[in-house]
Amino acid sequence: MPKKKKRNRESEKVYKLYRIEGEKLIRLRKTCPKCGEGFFLAQHKNRLACGRCGYTEFISPKKA
Repeated sequence: MPKKKKRNRESEKVYKLYRIEGEKLIRLRKTCPKCGEGFFLAQHKNRLACGRCGYTEFISPKKA
């Protein structure tokens, strides 16, 4: 069987975490307070979680 070509999918995902406006780099997700800069919190339905240290912030439902 021929070998499958591997694509570097990790680098494709990184560009979704930042936005460039003029000379400024804007981070689109919140960073982990325990791990520091460079470690983003994953966005789930009801919480923000760090995959490295396990830090979790729960999002309260908005009442209108």
